[in-house]
Order: sequence, then structure tokens, then C-alpha cells
Amino acid sequence: MNISSHIQDLLYRYECVVLPGFGAFLSQKQSAYIDENSNEFYPPKKLVSFNRQLIKNDGLLANYIAEVEEVKYTTANNIIQEFVYDLENSLQNDSKAELANIGKFFLDSEDKLQFEPFTEVNFLTHAFGLDSIPANTVNREVYKKQAEALEEKAPVHFTPARRRSSILKYAAIGIIAIGISGFAGLNIYSSQVSQHNIAEQQEAENKLQQQIQQATFVIDNPLPAITFEIEKQSGDYHVVAGAFRVEENAEKKVEELREKGYKARLIGANKYGLHQVVYSSHQTRREAINKLYEVQKSNSAAWLLVQEL
Repeated sequence: MNISSHIQDLLYRYECVVLPGFGAFLSQKQSAYIDENSNEFYPPKKLVSFNRQLIKNDGLLANYIAEVEEVKYTTANNIIQEFVYDLENSLQNDSKAELANIGKFFLDSEDKLQFEPFTEVNFLTHAFGLDSIPANTVNREVYKKQAEALEEKAPVHFTPARRRSSILKYAAIGIIAIGISGFAGLNIYSSQVSQHNIAEQQEAENKLQQQIQQATFVIDNPLPAITFEIEKQSGDYHVVAGAFRVEENAEKKVEELREKGYKARLIGANKYGLHQVVYSSHQTRREAINKLYEVQKSNSAAWLLVQEL
């Protein structure tokens, strides 16, 4: 069984995947950037790192293996333990170990574990399939000279400087023509404007009289404003209590948690058809982690799900 491929699948969906007894793989989003050395655009991606301190089993990997491989949860945990044992043996014997498409481990001169992620795989689903592209420098002076050379042969002016001088010349001729014709029609226009202004003034007075005649009600002692504070159930960070194949069992779990005081709810079925029950949803990762630590005191199988609903 290839545990590395299961960890890789989970890294596409979660920001933290714990390999119980060994450590945790963490992912963090990185924005698109330009490499000045190679002059290339790189798409956004997830940077994978490793934390040796997070070794407690959160149930995420074991539940995923049990579902995909169709084995019991305890069997999945045993498979993980054997994988970790082989991983530790490789480090002790060869001072290195590798997880396909994720990264490689090695011991430094002080026998400290180091992790080097592979960069070929992008775990950010929004940027899946995007590759780097060259950022070629645009030499504007060269194109300007080519445009000027074309102007010598073509009757149309291309460069902004020459186009501006041509526009100014024709604009001056137009202004003179407008001035001559405009003077002749000035008296007629002035008479029309005066008549229009009188009509607009009369209409404005009529509207003002209508507004004055309308009743205006003023409440001397208005009621104070009432502010309702509603606890938000939205957020991309969810503390999951469990996932159930039968929806009725999931609804019973929700009722059970609500009786204990949790704001539990169903967030729908995942791609495996399991109905997910959450203790709560949060706007920030820190709030969700604090809640996760709280509920794991009574439910060690709870885990953190990062998903936009």
C-alpha cells in the first residue's frame, strides 16, 4: 500500500496532514511571483513543510485509508504504524528517506531530521495544471523606431507626437469655422435660452409648492435602535465530529452534540458520499484550532477541515 499517495491526496484538501508517530505535513499558500534570475512567471501554489512535533493521531489519515482501501479503522492505524517503522529504519540505516511527489528526509551532521519538499507537484487546486511562463522584456525603443520608419512610407501617422501636431492643426481650422457661424446665430440662441429658463423656473416653483403642501410627521420620542447579535455559522475552517455513510446517523449525531451545548450542524456529503457533522465553523484558523483542542479532550477522532462551503 502506498501511504505517500494517500498523504498526497489529503494535501490537496487540507492544510495539515499528520503522519501519526512521525510528524505532520503543513501546506501554506504562496502568491504568484516572478523569478528575476530566470525571468519567468510562476503561478500560485502551496508550499509544503514538515513539523516533527505534531505526532498525535488526529484520525484524518487513518479514516481516509480505511475509506479508500475498504479496511477497518484499526487496520488502517496498523498500516500507518508499519509505514512509520519502515521510514524510521531507512533514516537510521541510510540517513535518508523519500516520499514520492512530497519530499525527502535526511539527517544532517548533527543527526537532526531535515525535510526538503519537491516542487514539481502543486497542491493548490485552484492553480492545478498551470506552469511557469517566460517573462520576456519588451524593448519599446525598438518598436518606436520601427513605427517611425513605417511612417515615412505610409500616409497615416502612427507615432503619438506626429498625431498630436496633426490634430492641433485641424482643430484650429475647426475653431475658426465655428466662430464665424456661431456669431451669426448668437442672437437666435440667446432668445431660445431665455424662454427655456423661464419655463424651467416655473416648473421648479410648482414642485416646491407641492412639497410644502405635503404633511411632515416628526416623532419627539423615537424608540431606541435594537441591535441583534447573531452568532455566525460561516467560515472555511470546520471542526469535524465525524463522517457517516447513513444520513440518519449523521442527524442523530447532530442532535446528540446540540444536547451537549455545541452548535453542531451538517455541512453536506463529501466526494466519498459521507455526511459530515461539524461541532462548529470558524472564520480563522486560530479559532478553529482552539476549538479542536477543546473537543479532542472528549473526542480524540475530531479533526480540522479547511473547505469553502
